[in-house]
Parts: sequence; C-alpha cells; structure tokens
Amino acid sequence: MTNTQHNTQPSRQIVYSTPGMPASDGDGVKMTRIIGTPHLDMLDPFLMLDCFESDQPQDYIGGFPDHPHRGFETVTYMLAGRMRHKDSMGNEGVIAAHGVQWMRAGKGIVHSEMPEQESGLLKGFQLWVNLPSKDKMCEPAYQEFVANDLALQMREDGGQVRVVAGHTNEGTAGPVTREDIKPIFMDVNLPAGGTFTQAIKAGDSAFIYAISGDVLVGDEQVLCTRQLGILGEGTSVTITACETEAQFLLVAATPINEPVARGGPFVMNTKEQVMQAFNDYRNNRF
Repeated sequence: MTNTQHNTQPSRQIVYSTPGMPASDGDGVKMTRIIGTPHLDMLDPFLMLDCFESDQPQDYIGGFPDHPHRGFETVTYMLAGRMRHKDSMGNEGVIAAHGVQWMRAGKGIVHSEMPEQESGLLKGFQLWVNLPSKDKMCEPAYQEFVANDLALQMREDGGQVRVVAGHTNEGTAGPVTREDIKPIFMDVNLPAGGTFTQAIKAGDSAFIYAISGDVLVGDEQVLCTRQLGILGEGTSVTITACETEAQFLLVAATPINEPVARGGPFVMNTKEQVMQAFNDYRNNRF
C-alpha cells in the first residue's frame, strides 16, 4: 500500500502593500514611483515600477529626452495615449494603448520616450527588470508588440485578461519571453464579484498593482485602488473584485539573487562597473 503525500502550498497572500510616492523624471514628467523608493527599494528581479497618469499636458509633455541605460531591461506598458521612442541604434516606433515595449538595454543604449500627443490622457507603466551578470553586457534587443499582438483571454463573466508574458491557467500565452526568469505580466479586468486564479511558481517574486477598483487577495486582505501588494509564498494566487469592477496588473518572475549596484540609468553588480558605465557614456562608447 502506498501513501500519497500532497505538498500543496497555500494560496499567496499580501505580505506588504504601498501606494508608492510622488516623483518626477525625464523633463518634469509627473508620476508615482511604486518600486524603487525608500519604502520598497526593489523586489528581485524588479528594480523599479513607475505609474504615469495625467490628462494635464504640463504633467507629461516634456517626456523623456535622450538618456542612456545599461545592465537591465525596461518594460513600457500603455493603458491610454501614445508614446514615441527612438534610440541610438536607429530603432523608432510608437506604443499606444495596450501595447508593450520590452527593451533589453544590455551593454548600452541611448533612447528617448516622448508623448505622441499634446492633450488628453496619458497613462501607463514602466517597469525595470534586472539582468544577470552574464547578460549585462549583451547586445541591446527589443520585444515590442501592439495591442492586437497581445493574447486576450475573454472570460465567461465578461472580464478579460491581456497576457504580455507567461500563460494563464487556461493556457493563454503572452508573446514576451525570457527563459531565465520566466516572467508573468498580465492586465486583468474583472466584473464586481469576479474571481481570477493564477498559478505562480514557488519562490518567484510576485506583486499585484490595483489600477482601478478594490480587490480581495487570497482570503485575508483587500488591496485598494492605486496600491501595490507584494505576494508571500505559495504556488497560486486568487484575486476577487470587490463591490465594483476592477483592473489590476499581476507580475511575477524568478529572482536573480546577485549583488545590485545602481547609478542613475545604470544597473550593474559592482560600483566599479557603474563608474565604467558613466565613463563609457561620457566617451561615446554606447
């Protein structure tokens, strides 16, 4: 007779939440910095998360003129409005609502991100994702997709899931891939009372950001609109929209577990490498 032992872990719960803090970057663009603050420095491999949202042109019209990056990836996901990017390699394009640009800066790139509008709502996110030491000096690369390229899963309750990376429990897979950290990046809309459950690999870092509406995470804590919640251990998460419809991001990835040294737009493993990046940039070696 054989005994079968089930080693299922409980559903993930929120272990920390934060609304972030007001910030300004680029040419005076107003935003909320959610990861990368004194309260939440990083969530390996996530280095920074900014949310920009304004229908006042003076809050965003200056955009992000030419600036360098090295040693990590930037993920720009738009909810409303349009952002044009250009870079030192000759790449150029526009990210519109529900489009994503997943840029690997690698050994170095200089780029600009400028609003392609003079009025109206500009809303979206930029997430910085670290690279392991072996890839920090790789060639720059892009994974860029318009809204129609993203996998869209329609739910029976009228909700929907836009999948940028990873795959839902029903098998809907996003177009962005990265084999080392296997990211999940999903934009989920639920009607009031709707419930979404997603498997997340044990040990992966994971967070939820409530874009609109309040959500119950697991069976313990409500995450309010415009709050980020870090998820504790477990192999899945269950999220329920409370009294109104809700929209949220669910993001997860495997930690890299390496030293992190930052200097403005450069993220390396040591201070010496950061200083070298500044020197290379000053001497036009990007």
